[in-house]
Amino acid sequence: MNILRKNVKKNLHSPRFVALASTVDKDILLTVEEALAQVKKTASAKFVESVDMAIVLGVDPRKSDQNVRGLTQLPHGTGKKRTVAVLAKGDAAAEAEKAGADIVGADDLIAKIQGGFKDFDVILATEDMAPQIGKIGRALGPKTPNKRNGTVTNNIATAVKEIKAATRVEYRTDKAGVVHMCLGKVNFTDEQLIENFKAGFGAVLRAKPASSKGKYIKSLTLSATMGPGIALDTTIASKFAG
Repeated sequence: MNILRKNVKKNLHSPRFVALASTVDKDILLTVEEALAQVKKTASAKFVESVDMAIVLGVDPRKSDQNVRGLTQLPHGTGKKRTVAVLAKGDAAAEAEKAGADIVGADDLIAKIQGGFKDFDVILATEDMAPQIGKIGRALGPKTPNKRNGTVTNNIATAVKEIKAATRVEYRTDKAGVVHMCLGKVNFTDEQLIENFKAGFGAVLRAKPASSKGKYIKSLTLSATMGPGIALDTTIASKFAG
């Protein structure tokens, strides 16, 4: 005998999140300053939450000429600590170590990664090591160094310093055409977060593909790590970011 069970829709969010979400009017689009103030009010976790930005773009990420990606510098960094590995030899390896790289190596580091080592957030490589990257591309996946995002470079000391200071931020559209970016921490001053927003959102605006038709910025939200999304007026935000 078959017993039919009713599907019970479970609430995917905690009571804390639901309570916070109830304080947000999704029908009202806010300015950048208003949204940041709201984000800080909804940051109630027991740790210092990040301020995250999500931009829904009117692009087709399946088309290579509409895959928005790039690098930008946030004036005040993201506030996140990142472990940096570097593939380099000789003087470049010494420069990387002096700049603060956590892990530096060449063939030995490649072998270690092939063995399953992934205990780092970002891996850089000098140009002379580029031919060796293919050996670990499958193991690294999206972390694989490449020239396009600046992770294959001979300016290795500068790259290490920027990443360790968390000022260098890479952005790219995901499969749904959304760009996610951390703008800092909720304990940053309003001025710091505003300057980071201008740099981050401005970079995405300037990266609009020539082949993109129609509305480029479809929606824009800010949120704390554990908080609800706060919707912004995209027209006002675009003018604000210049």
